[in-house]
Amino acid sequence: MPDFERYEDAIRRQLREKPARLEHSLGVAACARELACAYDVDRDAAYVAGLLHDWAKAYGRQESISRAESLGIDMGDQLERVAPLLHGPIAARELKDEFPELSEEVLQAIARHTIGAVDMTPLDAVVFVADAIEPGRPHTPSIDELRSKAGAVPIDELFFLALKSSVGYVIETGRYLYPGALSIYNALVLERNRKENE
Repeated sequence: MPDFERYEDAIRRQLREKPARLEHSLGVAACARELACAYDVDRDAAYVAGLLHDWAKAYGRQESISRAESLGIDMGDQLERVAPLLHGPIAARELKDEFPELSEEVLQAIARHTIGAVDMTPLDAVVFVADAIEPGRPHTPSIDELRSKAGAVPIDELFFLALKSSVGYVIETGRYLYPGALSIYNALVLERNRKENE
């Protein structure tokens, strides 16, 4: 069994100057565990990934870019443009050194929680969705819809709905839409269409 207390102490230290982000991380961990129960995913892995997913949110924009550069993180785009997305990949790389016992599955779920992937595992999807619907998130129509469907639709469907909501939010708020996120969305749409036409 993972040493939850050790990970909880570590995230409290890492985010000590960001109490709202710490509360969010604790909320995501609890939500990920609940979703894991509903979808027959490893509850301990989901909790730990949810707990540590925002590890790199302790860093400011420029520090995140510098750390991503030093870690050799390539997003296929200018790092300055995608700075808000870097904390997932940075966390996965840093946590591998900080906690060598963490599984590749947990690290991957942490890395993928910002933009997702075409080949999301159930654990990846659980953490991605938990990040979107944890109790501290405000009530909005899209978040409430996701919450109502949690446990009622397959996890890959729930992930797609969360990704769609995320892409929609970026467009709605006039922010830069990372082309990689759009590629993932389009690939999933094409796969869904293919399955419907079989």
